[in-house]
Amino acid sequence: MKVFHSTRSTEQTVTSKQAIRQGIAPDGGLFVTDQLASIQVAPACLAGQTYRQTAARILGLLLDDYTADELDRSIRAAYGEQWSTPAITPLTQVGDDYVLELFNGPTSAFKDVALQILPRLMSQALPQGDDDQRIMILTATSGDTGKAALSGFADTPGTGITVFYPEGKVSQVQRLQMVTQAGSNVRVCAVRGNFDDAQSAVKTIFADRELASTLANGAGTALSSANSINVGRLVPQVVYYFHAYGSLLDQGAIKAGDPVEFFVPTGNFGDILAGYYAKMMGLPVERLTVASDRNKVLSDFLTSGVYDRNRPFYTTTSPSMDILISSNLERMLYYMSDGDTKLIASLMEDLATTGRYQVPSGLLRRIQSLFACGWADEDEVSAAIHDCWQDHNYLMDPHTACGYHVMNRGHRRDGIPRILLSTANPYKFPRVVGQSLGLATQGSDFACMDVLSDATHTQAPSNLRNLETAKVRFTDCIDIAEMPAYVRRAAMEMNS
Repeated sequence: MKVFHSTRSTEQTVTSKQAIRQGIAPDGGLFVTDQLASIQVAPACLAGQTYRQTAARILGLLLDDYTADELDRSIRAAYGEQWSTPAITPLTQVGDDYVLELFNGPTSAFKDVALQILPRLMSQALPQGDDDQRIMILTATSGDTGKAALSGFADTPGTGITVFYPEGKVSQVQRLQMVTQAGSNVRVCAVRGNFDDAQSAVKTIFADRELASTLANGAGTALSSANSINVGRLVPQVVYYFHAYGSLLDQGAIKAGDPVEFFVPTGNFGDILAGYYAKMMGLPVERLTVASDRNKVLSDFLTSGVYDRNRPFYTTTSPSMDILISSNLERMLYYMSDGDTKLIASLMEDLATTGRYQVPSGLLRRIQSLFACGWADEDEVSAAIHDCWQDHNYLMDPHTACGYHVMNRGHRRDGIPRILLSTANPYKFPRVVGQSLGLATQGSDFACMDVLSDATHTQAPSNLRNLETAKVRFTDCIDIAEMPAYVRRAAMEMNS
């Protein structure tokens, strides 16, 4: 059975169910397992598999304290009729490259892939026979995680969820997706600050033992996370890398064992970390390329080995990537340093106290042997959206466009397919996409959707277009310092 421990210490070990239930390790580190390298998936076995079949294989290997029946029920519930295509994550050829479309779920963002199954995994992880225990999911979002988590956890037995988002720093569509969410166990609140402020406050709340005791004794509630710091959120994302490879096999584009490259728009490093996990498990990944927006802290780190969050924060047209503290980088550093928990603890302490750290030169060279990087500013993002539509009649959102720009600026290796991960439906950002195509974008985001639809002969998903008339349920806006009190109050109210 796989055991998990903190990136900062090996003293305490837990099962995958316990890791998913807790969300974050007691010392503030992230849960990892040292048994990834012992899990090897033969590429040939990926051909001819449905998404559900691939998910059953990969999750069964990574979460082996779940029974086959528990995983089967979770997978069937997570990847069913709420998806707009039975392929779940179809692979589409765009020019000479491929786009892995991860946005066909109920909230039109890639976060659905993991957040449709995480609530099922969480429910299965609750202690049997303890009907009074409740898990409060606590999440900070830069735009898409919040709605995807709300959609997944709404009215899920034994759980509640509170989502914080940065006021004025998500799109109109993203905000409405969250504040109109139905469900008796959900709370949504804006905070005055940016995503990093909110995420840091959430981590502090997790480490607050006094608050944990108050919630446990007063509301029968334990805190957990739906951010990609939770291994139960990360692991399901590994599946779509394997499934993309299987799709290439099915299309005859490669033979089993041939290498592939992935280009991944990412801010918190979770989406691309899943690709690293897949490589460690035997997927023939030649290179993983990080695509950043103007908040290019990851690109700078991968170039120099210095991670420095002491820099201007930019609000860009790709808000879900407007992040300066990339939490999941800690997991990559753990594996790349051969499990050096003392080094990881030291680096994270430097980040907490000074806002920066520098990795040893040998470790940087090892990282750079697999990870490449690039970034795009807003003008380059706009040009990428325009050029992809003009050249290939393919519409993409601004986050995916960051990756498209970086991919097209990079060196193409002969015979190695390139796969770009597409993170959101373009209609989540209709104003940015419309402006990139030279369209008139006056009025609301919904007016922009209609203009975009008419001009491109594409259609906005009904779950997005119908937000215009949806009832707003949540209007709270608080300071960062008020977040612990808000969580305490939300837990008490949900348990009453």
